[in-house]
Amino acid sequence: MRAVGLSPRSSSVTAVLTVFLTHQADDLEAYYGRALPKLRAVAEVVLNPLDRDLDTSELIAAASGCEVIIAHRSMPGEATLFSGLPRLLAFLRCAVDISTIDVSAASAEGVLVGHADKSFIPSTAELALALMLDLARNVTESTIDFRTGLCPAQRPGIQLKGRVAGIIGYGAIGSYLAGVLRGLGMCVLVTDPLVESTPDGFEQCELDELLARSDFVLPLAPATCSTANMIDAEALRAMRPGAMIVNVSRGELLDEAAVAAALDSGHLGGLAMDVGRSSDQRPSPELARRPGVIATPHLGGLTPENADAQAVSSVEQVTAILQGAMPPRSVNAEHASRLRSWWGAGHDTEETP
Repeated sequence: MRAVGLSPRSSSVTAVLTVFLTHQADDLEAYYGRALPKLRAVAEVVLNPLDRDLDTSELIAAASGCEVIIAHRSMPGEATLFSGLPRLLAFLRCAVDISTIDVSAASAEGVLVGHADKSFIPSTAELALALMLDLARNVTESTIDFRTGLCPAQRPGIQLKGRVAGIIGYGAIGSYLAGVLRGLGMCVLVTDPLVESTPDGFEQCELDELLARSDFVLPLAPATCSTANMIDAEALRAMRPGAMIVNVSRGELLDEAAVAAALDSGHLGGLAMDVGRSSDQRPSPELARRPGVIATPHLGGLTPENADAQAVSSVEQVTAILQGAMPPRSVNAEHASRLRSWWGAGHDTEETP
């Protein structure tokens, strides 16, 4: 464990708080490098001492003197972490997904759990569009041919204008992307059982109809028990022959064995994915290497704009703790007993709510 570059705190924040950042060197630069001075202005900062992700036992040892952990998306929050760090007040994920955090265990130990702001919407939607265009125009295949010294085949492409895009899940990304695709002249279908009507007048239909009519299917539903493997063999059979899937949401939405079989049979015209069931939610190598598949390593939110916004949102949470306020985007505030005790001991700089 090593403390790095401790800076004087701003005049408005005087309590002492030590924060451990789990990001290894490359991730720190990409995701948190520009926000690090802001964090050092309000807290003492300890960095991951290794050039790789820590396992839970290593994190317990490295963060033993810290009150807050700001965790990269690849760092799980296991039950033993919260019981093994009695000084830990808060575990803040510098990302939105908290599926690998044992929130119940954290709550039982009185540890607050929080997540970052949803600043990834434009970046992720733009990547979905990039993957659609790649599938439609054979960009990756042609590029690989040129790089290997081959003369690329004259592969016919698909014009997006006039085609049908089916969006499954009209949430933040789905609604943003729907507007982008309509701007390209595509017909946009939407299915979402939680949305009665779309404010922009997109055509809503049931899932079976969406699958039957769409040239591109974009599953953007949250990963839950009810949506796991929603694109299964039955759903694939319902899709029109030659249709393509673009997945930038969660790998759990696709039954990968069924998708592989549909690719092999030619019924599925192509697959582009930024997510999967491999580590850190990256595409599964077995599926990514298949013909007709374009895969990127979970790059949806990896833009400076999103990375900076999410990192700054965790600094906002640390500042709130120091000011005696429950941090925004807390998911178990009612169970944050350690934090309330810390405030009660006089560590906050304002009145505790």
